[in-house]
Amino acid sequence: MTTGWVQREVSGSGGAGEWLPVLDVPLPGRQRRWTVLLRWLLLLPQFVVYAVLSVVAFFVTIVGWFAALFMGRLPDGIFRFLGSVLAYATRVNASATLLVDRYPPFSFSAPHYPVQIEVRPTPLNRLAVLFRLILMIPAAIVSGLLQSGWYAISWVFWLIALILGRLPGPLYAATAAVARYSMRLDAYAYLLTPAYPKRLFGDEPVPPEDVRSGTRPLLLDTAATVLIVLFLLLGLAGHVVNTTVDYGSDDDHDSAAGVAVPRE
Repeated sequence: MTTGWVQREVSGSGGAGEWLPVLDVPLPGRQRRWTVLLRWLLLLPQFVVYAVLSVVAFFVTIVGWFAALFMGRLPDGIFRFLGSVLAYATRVNASATLLVDRYPPFSFSAPHYPVQIEVRPTPLNRLAVLFRLILMIPAAIVSGLLQSGWYAISWVFWLIALILGRLPGPLYAATAAVARYSMRLDAYAYLLTPAYPKRLFGDEPVPPEDVRSGTRPLLLDTAATVLIVLFLLLGLAGHVVNTTVDYGSDDDHDSAAGVAVPRE
């Protein structure tokens, strides 16, 4: 079954557990300015569909968690469904973050869409499955900070893409790094891989004949690396500000409540 993502059986155990899910996105190219202008408005139906799929995937993941505890792997049907949901979400996210201009299809099957992922069914460590929610907390924090930081300055990227009709190289690479890390975290949460999310700051260079796409390998220059650090700092700053505001609001509420207590 073709689902817009590649599923490969892994034979043997040598290093299989360390194989990371792959994201393929084409190199940055020209984008239609009107689609950039209306990008998130056009994607509203996709967001609704993905929200529904996320709810279904949550319950399927719970079933898969119990199955993986007993079997040491995900059942094939659950693996295919969760892999398809991950591919769908990745396509929508790539369009929303201006990595591609082409509108994502309302389908699990998208073999000709420019954004693809590759996941491989691999045996799972039962102990890691048991504690998956705890293990993924550090990566979830990093991913949350990255996405918060990206969205904090996404309007700048949007303006640049609107004016230039494309996303400049450093902005593309930094955004792709965030999208790939988020995809790998979701794959880990869905039990599609035993490999912990990593390589946020890109890959090592490979010979030209081994280059598959703009993100395989994902190469970051200094400007892109600085942008990723900026995302993290902005996300952290936003979290600190929100926490401070919430704490201050609680104090004000307590003080007000204390003043309002009637006296005999």
